[in-house]
Amino acid sequence: MKTEDYKRAYIWQLAVRFFHWINAFCIAVLIVTGLVIANPPALLSAKEASQTFLFGYVRMIHFMAAYIMVAVMILRIYWAFAGNKFANWRVFFPFTQNGFRRMWHVIKYDIFLQNEKDYNFKNISTGHNAMAAASYIVMFFMALVMIFTGFYLYADNSTWFFPKFFHWAVGLFTSDQMLVRHIHHITMWMFVLFVFIHVYLVFYHDWLEGRGESSSMISGYKFVRAEQLEPDAEKEISEINH
Repeated sequence: MKTEDYKRAYIWQLAVRFFHWINAFCIAVLIVTGLVIANPPALLSAKEASQTFLFGYVRMIHFMAAYIMVAVMILRIYWAFAGNKFANWRVFFPFTQNGFRRMWHVIKYDIFLQNEKDYNFKNISTGHNAMAAASYIVMFFMALVMIFTGFYLYADNSTWFFPKFFHWAVGLFTSDQMLVRHIHHITMWMFVLFVFIHVYLVFYHDWLEGRGESSSMISGYKFVRAEQLEPDAEKEISEINH
């Protein structure tokens, strides 16, 4: 395919990239420290354990990452209204006839790896593809489950209202700490699965389409076919290139 058919388009704003990488870092820290908290390694003798606060630091890092994740989530919700069209909240609800068609396209060719005889560029999304957008909605609710259950478990050791609010909210449904802990733990493994699928699909699309999928979350730019660009995006690119 001809390279002149593509234009360098600014897709992911700085705020979106900032939220993405901070959130990714927090999720990684939460997973690692959460596994340590759930299954503490027997690295210290009883005497050494009584003279160090190592496990306390692990818990502190876990809680700090949780607070940062909550703050980033709140800011990302704000940016879903303040950002450009690729960050807008409407993108994450592709539940239209065209959206379902694009989701099925992703399932067939990204997951089941079917050969696409007639490669239709209309099925390629400029920003998030329909399947990714729908999966981020699922991830958002998974994050809410993690936040509610996590702060519920933390509330007994906290002295301020924020965690205690979640203790009260979850307490409307159950007071079984073991059940809440299991839900928190299972949701963490769902995040692990999501991360592996997400990374695989990003690199797969980078290889398949060659549009800078992975580097775009660093630079903000993708390479987009000219006929896919809407008038406002065309104007934005013209301003960047001049």
